[in-house]
Amino acid sequence: MNNATPLLQLSSIGKQFGGLSALSDVSLHIRRGEIYGLIGPNGAGKTTLFNVITGLYQPSAGEFHFDGKSYQVCKPHVLAKAGIARTFQNIRLFANLTALENVMIGRHVRTRAGVLGALLRDRATRNEERAITERARELLRYAGIEKPAQTLAKHLSYGEQRRLEIARALATDPLLLALDEPAAGMNATETASLKTLLQTIRASGITVLLIEHDVKLIMGLCDRVAVLDYGRKIAEGVPEEVRKDPAVIAAYLGGGDD
Repeated sequence: MNNATPLLQLSSIGKQFGGLSALSDVSLHIRRGEIYGLIGPNGAGKTTLFNVITGLYQPSAGEFHFDGKSYQVCKPHVLAKAGIARTFQNIRLFANLTALENVMIGRHVRTRAGVLGALLRDRATRNEERAITERARELLRYAGIEKPAQTLAKHLSYGEQRRLEIARALATDPLLLALDEPAAGMNATETASLKTLLQTIRASGITVLLIEHDVKLIMGLCDRVAVLDYGRKIAEGVPEEVRKDPAVIAAYLGGGDD
């Protein structure tokens, strides 16, 4: 695929729930290798758009292209295999599984062994399982999770749980890593660590889509930012342009220098 072609292209996306219009005529494109931020006040439609992009919701209108292909009606597992991985606003780990097992689960979207292989435990299946385990260990180190891999997810610190979700998403080998408020609830030290991790992920060639209420993090990290309000895109551009946009100031950032 030509690197000049956007990785993700949304054209006039709409989403209705009964008589309620949650999204209306939203168009945006995300370039390969960038960190793209999505902000807006509560109820602006950010999570709805995020769920459309990751297949939890089907758009009521518009066109959706990813990596050069059209995905008008698609399920999350299909988009995961196509290269879109996500985390959730509320942590969704398998609390009573180990950190290693949580990441291994994410890796299985790229495995070949089926039910028969799992039952027979042939050489190919055993080799694949060893590769999954090693890759999961690598991702735990990559994400900066310092506790032993056999630690139950529920015994990790809050910041480590957030990074574990990212490690599990990375296990799918994504082209686009979509993160829903990954800094929510983090202290300043944890947020700084997250910023460094996301910069490292982008440097590895993975594109990042980020929903976040931490405006300082968004403005200091993202290459471009889009702003939603009442289900419509009201601004898009580099952070400094968006920060100064009168519509954004009125809808979200507040008046004056604040």
